[in-house]
Amino acid sequence: MADGSRAPPTRRITQRAFRLRILPVRLHLSCRPCVPTPTPHLRNITRAFQQTIRFSSQWTSPLRVFPTTNVLIDPSIEIEEETLPTYRPEKYYPVQQGEVLDNRYQVLAKLGYGVTSTVWLGRDLRDSKYVALKIYVTGREKNHELEIYNRMDAVEVEHPGRDLIRKLFDQFTIIGPHGPHVCLVHEPMGISAHTLLEKHIPGNAMTLNEMKTCIRQLLIALDFLHSAAGIIHTDLQLKNLLLPIPNTKTLESLEAREVNDPSPRKVLKDRTIYLSTVYNPGGDGLPLLSDFGEARFGDVENNEDIMPNMYRAPEVVLKEKWDYKVDIWNVAMVAWDIVSPRHMFNGKNPDGIFDDRVHIAEMIALMGPPPASFRERCKLAYVFWDEQGNWKDLAPIPDVSLESIGSDIPEENKEGFFRWLRKALQWNAEDRPTATEFLFDVWLMEGLRRPNTEETKS
Repeated sequence: MADGSRAPPTRRITQRAFRLRILPVRLHLSCRPCVPTPTPHLRNITRAFQQTIRFSSQWTSPLRVFPTTNVLIDPSIEIEEETLPTYRPEKYYPVQQGEVLDNRYQVLAKLGYGVTSTVWLGRDLRDSKYVALKIYVTGREKNHELEIYNRMDAVEVEHPGRDLIRKLFDQFTIIGPHGPHVCLVHEPMGISAHTLLEKHIPGNAMTLNEMKTCIRQLLIALDFLHSAAGIIHTDLQLKNLLLPIPNTKTLESLEAREVNDPSPRKVLKDRTIYLSTVYNPGGDGLPLLSDFGEARFGDVENNEDIMPNMYRAPEVVLKEKWDYKVDIWNVAMVAWDIVSPRHMFNGKNPDGIFDDRVHIAEMIALMGPPPASFRERCKLAYVFWDEQGNWKDLAPIPDVSLESIGSDIPEENKEGFFRWLRKALQWNAEDRPTATEFLFDVWLMEGLRRPNTEETKS
């Protein structure tokens, strides 16, 4: 609504139903919802649900009871994970709202979905706290993200960066109709830095001083990953920086809403597909680094295609081996996105399609031509440069510089910012700084107050 107030629940459901052609359930004269004849799937769900919610003496939180919703979606309409091009229903665990997993975690509401998993808000009945349940598709012998967390947990040295990474509370395996599903139990988080900038910050950009605080924390987390755990994140972007939730009020409100007004869903023969709930979890403080599904171990050779297109480092674009320094390149991209409403690199051709030739031409504009050492090691260099190192004009080199594309960044020692960026914007990965070196740059350290010795003693 224009004044920011929420529509009444009935009106809110009506609006969502109109957009999705939701079919209202017919009512008897007694005004009770008409319950369809139970299918074998529904009878099995009921039986399994009754078995799942066995009383546990270890529970300290009561079970929530969810009523049957009056709002069902037309089965012919594809929603949520069904819209993904690689969707295969048997791969996904058929979650039921109110179900208790691992005799401990009750499913409250659906938060999202993806190619490899669905994510749900849950309640830990043993510890009486909210959790995020990430339930993976079946068919995977190993869960890579779990292996990454196990590597982090195995680190014995004390490092401040450990606390700047989203926590994994627990993990277990669910046996579904078509095989096992790994479930990771995370701490619930607030909005991402991307959502914060897009919806809550005027101009979609912060000041350089505000950016510094976030980047310092990110680099400390990266130093833990690189130097202590031997892990390369490979997917640093604002969407993977999540703000902590200051309190549980928003989660309590979401839970109450689901109990009183359950989300619309589509009931099929073998499963129920829920709409992801729409809510604003808020967030406060500095964001934590999350999502390790694309992370890699740094002590093995890596050359896969990684990173979002516009964030890819030169060695990734040219399909060469890469290491920890791809994360340093990404830090520069993230820092730029915090203070500028548009990405540093666009990479799209006149048809709007991402094109490596355009991307490399933009790199040349901001970084100058690559050195001979870079071209000599790249197997695909001949595609873009001749033997003398001249660009083959596969795409026009834009007449721009960091200073020109960053002209709208507020004046706060921008020269220092551009100098700091150029440390990471290097063709050769070995010429980029480590996370610690990038962190302790003079410009990035500006503005930090040294603790007062007398105050510290007292």
